[in-house]
Amino acid sequence: MSLIDTVRNTLVPVHREGYRFIAIFFVVSLALGFLWEPLMWIGFVLTAWCAYFFRDPERMTPIDDDLVISPADGTVSSVATVMPPEELGLGSEPMLRISVFMNVFNCHVNRAPMGGTVRRIAYRAGKFVNAELDKASQENERNGLVIETKHGQIGVVQIAGLVARRVLCWTRESASLEAGERFGLIRFGSRLDVFLPAGAEPRVTVGQTATGGETVLAEFGSAKGPVISRRA
Repeated sequence: MSLIDTVRNTLVPVHREGYRFIAIFFVVSLALGFLWEPLMWIGFVLTAWCAYFFRDPERMTPIDDDLVISPADGTVSSVATVMPPEELGLGSEPMLRISVFMNVFNCHVNRAPMGGTVRRIAYRAGKFVNAELDKASQENERNGLVIETKHGQIGVVQIAGLVARRVLCWTRESASLEAGERFGLIRFGSRLDVFLPAGAEPRVTVGQTATGGETVLAEFGSAKGPVISRRA
């Protein structure tokens, strides 16, 4: 393997949504350099962070219709049984909700937690409170998808956070998604909620780090019950 191949395999691709932001950061950094040189170097550090934020690495997604895969990188902030958002039309019964909180250093590309057909896309305007708070599920700006899967309909909700000001979703209703397939992105800190019907058992606990497209959040058809963990 040549040196060029080694460098190419080491560098993580940047999602196209980040190109203009990286360019803006770079140009502003140059402009600041005319005012005071140290500002330019601070700007270059922020430009590097911007490129890192919009990274879009390849992931190895488990192929199993019974598994629910994390839709994002981040920390599992909640595993609870709650009512799903009204706009998703998932009924009036509580559902298992697993939340993954993304800070400004996590990869923010969002992936389908299960394979299936997109039955509904519902956007709702709202506030921009801290996405780690439980009330963010109901109060914050969000975009929800309902996906018809082998185990029934599930919901996955992109929630804007304290810093995030733009939720992007590039799939459409009636589209087919594979588990781990990219469907959206949230800019600068946010949260993903996954709502699951009866039969799903959590495979993660609060505080656990999740990797989008790889970490198994829950499983259908298992008699093992919820995961019990300990801090080591």
